[in-house]
Amino acid sequence: MTLFEKSMKTLELPLILEQLAQRAGSEMGKERIRKLCPSTDIHEVRRLLDETSAAKKLIGIKGNLSFSGLKDVRLSVHRAERGGMLNTRELMDIGALLRTARMVQAYPEGDKPVNTCIDYLFNALHANKYFEEKIASSIVGEDEIADNASAELADIRRHIRVAGEKVRSSLQRIISSPSYSKALQEPIITMRNGRYVVPVRADHRSAVPGLVHDISSSGATLFVEPMAAVQANNEIHELMAKEKNEIDRILMVMSAEAADFGEDIVANFNVLTELDVIFAKARLSYDQDGGAPELSEDGTMYLKRARHPLLPRKTAVPIDVRLGNEFDTLVITGPNTGGKTVSLKTMGVLCLMTQCGMHIPASDGSCVPIFSKILADIGDEQSIEQSLSTFSSHMVNIVEILKECETNTLLLFDELGAGTDPVEGAALAVSIIEHARNKGAMICATTHYAELKAYATTANGVQNASCEFDVETLKPTYKLLIGIPGKSNAFAISSKLGLPDDIIEDAKSRVDSGSASFEEVLENLEKTRQKMEGERLETRQLLMKAREDAKAASDKRVQVDAEREKVTKVARHEAERILREAREAADEVFRELDSMRKQAAKDANWQQVNEARSQLRRELNKAEDKLIDHKAAVPEETPKPTRAIRLGDTVEILSIGAKAQVLAISPDRILTLQAGIMKVTAKESEVRLIEDNTLKKQVEKYTASVQQSFGGAVKPELDIRGMASDEAVPVMEKFLDSARLAKLNIVTIIHGKGTGVLRQAVHVNLRRNPHVKSFRLGRYGEGESGVTVIELK
Repeated sequence: MTLFEKSMKTLELPLILEQLAQRAGSEMGKERIRKLCPSTDIHEVRRLLDETSAAKKLIGIKGNLSFSGLKDVRLSVHRAERGGMLNTRELMDIGALLRTARMVQAYPEGDKPVNTCIDYLFNALHANKYFEEKIASSIVGEDEIADNASAELADIRRHIRVAGEKVRSSLQRIISSPSYSKALQEPIITMRNGRYVVPVRADHRSAVPGLVHDISSSGATLFVEPMAAVQANNEIHELMAKEKNEIDRILMVMSAEAADFGEDIVANFNVLTELDVIFAKARLSYDQDGGAPELSEDGTMYLKRARHPLLPRKTAVPIDVRLGNEFDTLVITGPNTGGKTVSLKTMGVLCLMTQCGMHIPASDGSCVPIFSKILADIGDEQSIEQSLSTFSSHMVNIVEILKECETNTLLLFDELGAGTDPVEGAALAVSIIEHARNKGAMICATTHYAELKAYATTANGVQNASCEFDVETLKPTYKLLIGIPGKSNAFAISSKLGLPDDIIEDAKSRVDSGSASFEEVLENLEKTRQKMEGERLETRQLLMKAREDAKAASDKRVQVDAEREKVTKVARHEAERILREAREAADEVFRELDSMRKQAAKDANWQQVNEARSQLRRELNKAEDKLIDHKAAVPEETPKPTRAIRLGDTVEILSIGAKAQVLAISPDRILTLQAGIMKVTAKESEVRLIEDNTLKKQVEKYTASVQQSFGGAVKPELDIRGMASDEAVPVMEKFLDSARLAKLNIVTIIHGKGTGVLRQAVHVNLRRNPHVKSFRLGRYGEGESGVTVIELK
C-alpha cells in the first residue's frame, strides 16, 4: 500500500465510497465505485463533476433511474462467440440487460426532453427489442423453456401430455379395480425414475405383474410399473429425449444470435455501468445535500459551511475553511475533543471526493484545488511489535510524507510534534512545516503548543485557527475560527470538573510568565472576539431584516406594476373588441343596404304589374262582396223541383239541413236515405231535391278564369298576426304560391313576437316548402324577430 493509498484510508475515503456503492444498482457498478481513485487532471475532474450534476438534474426532472437489470454478461457473450451454448440463466441476463438498455435509452426523452452533457452515453446505447422479446417469450424461467419457443417443441410437449394421460388412465383403471385393492398399499399413482408406478404391498407382489423401480425404506412397499404402462412410459421417455434435444437446439440458436449481437451487448454493458456510477453519485449528492464545488487553478481552497460526509446531516456543525492565496499553512489549536481532527479530515476527504467526481456537502461558492497528492498523518499508530512509541510512529509517517511531498501537495498533520518533550516537539514541528513549505506544499496542522501559536502569529504565509469551546458548558461548539489561536482551557475545565482552587492557583504560579502573559492575551482576545461576533451577528440579522423588507417592497412594487399592466392590457383588449364589433356591425349594415338596393332595382319592373293586379283583384272582390250582400238581402225561396225524386238523387233533409243520398223509394213514396253513416227514412215532402245551379257555376267559372288570367297579383308581405297556427299556415302557403307566380323573390311574413308559437309554426312549414330557398328573422329596421324574410327560388 502506497503512502497516498494509506492516507486515503486514514481520511476514510473507502467508507464514503462504500456509501456511494450502496446507491448503485448493479454489482459491476458497485465494484467500479469501490475502485475509484482521485484524478489529478483538472479537465477530467471538471467533466466528472459536470456528469454528476447532469444526472442530478435528470433525477430532479425525470425521477430515479433503475439499473437493477444490469448483469455482467461479458463472459457469456465471449463463450457464445466461441460457439458455446448459453444456458437459460445467461440468456435471461442478456435479455434483462437489453431491456435495461432500452429503458435507459428512452429515459431523457418524453414530453419534455432534457439536453445534458451525458447525452452521448444515452445515444451510445443500442436497443434490440427483437432479441429482447425473443428471449422473454422463449424462456419462462431459469429452468423452463416456453412451448412457443418453437413449433417442434410445442408438438413434442403435446404428445408428452397425451402419452401421460394414456399412462395415468391405464393406471387409474388398475388402482380403481376391486381385484387389485388388496394388493395396493394405497390407491395412488406416483413416479419413480421418471416413470409412472403404483405402490404395491410386498406380500402381494405377484398380484401386479410389472417392473419394480423402487422399494420403501421399510421394505413393505414396492413401486411397480405395471406391464400395461411400460409401453406408454417408454414412449414418454423417448419424447422427453426429443424435448431435451429440441431445447438444446433452441438454446444453440439463441446463443448464436447472442454472438451476432455480442459487440452491441458488451458495449451496452459498459455504457450502462458507467451511467450506473454517475447516477449513484447523483443520488448520494441528493442524500447529502451536496453540490459541485468550483475548481481552483491557483491553488486556493475555500470550503463554505462544509460538513464531514460521515457525520449525520442534522447534527454536524458546518465549518468554513480557507487555505492558499493569503496563506499556505493553517495551524489549528484548541482543547481536546474540540473538532480539530474532524476539521483536518473534512478538508482532506472533501478534496478527495471532488477529485473522484463526487459532489461535496458544502454550500455554493466553495472552491477546491486539484492536488497531485493528499498525504495525512492522523491518529495514534504506535506498535508494540515494532517497538514504536506514539512519537516514533508519527515520525515514521512524517519522514515518508516529507520524502513524497512536492508542489501542489496537501499535507495534513494531527498533533504535530506531540509525544515528546514539548520544547523539542514544538521546534521539530516548526522545522517540519518550514521544510514542507519550501517544497511548495500546502499544510494544515493541529497542535497544543504555544510556540506554534506564536510561530503562526509572526510567520508570513502562516495563519492561526482555533476550534471554539464553551467553558461554561464544558462543551465544544465545533466552530472553526480562522485568524484566532485557541486556548487549551486546561485550568477552566479542571475547575469546572471540581479540582480544588488552591491546586489550580499553584499551577498557574508555576506557568512561565511569558506563557501566562500570552495565554492572558489570548483570553482577552477571545472575549473581544466573542463580543464582536455577537455584535456582528446582530448586525447581520438587522441587515438580513432590511434586505427582506426591501425585497418585500420590491416584490410588492413588481406585483402592483404587473396588476396595473394586466388591467391596462385587459382594458385595451376590451376596447379593441368593442371597436372591432362596431366595425363588423357597420360593415354588415352596408352589405345589407347594398343588397336591398340591388333587390329594389331587380323588383322595380314587377312592382307596377303587382299593383295593377292588386287593383284588379280588389275590383273583383268588391263585385263578389256586392253579390254576397245581395243574396243576403233577398231571402232565398225554396225552388220547386222540376222533376220527381229518383233513385240516386241528392236531397236535403229540411228538418236538419243535411244532404243525403236516395237509396230506395217505397210504393207510397217513403224515401230510404243515406246521410253520412246513418240510414234514415223520410216522406217526399220532408226533403228537397238538389238540382244543378247552372248560373252559379258559370259565375264561379268566370271568376276563376279571371283570377287565373291575372296571376293573383300580391303584395310582397303578409300579415298573419292574431291568427292561430292552423289557420295561418294555409293562408301563408297560398300567399307564397301567389308570390311565386308573381315572380317575387323576397317576401315578408309578419307574425309578431309574442310567445313565438306562430313564428315556430311558420319556420317549420318553410323548412318543408320546396319553393323556399332560404329564410331569416328580420334585422334592425325590418321588424327584427317579429317578421321572417323569405327568399324564393
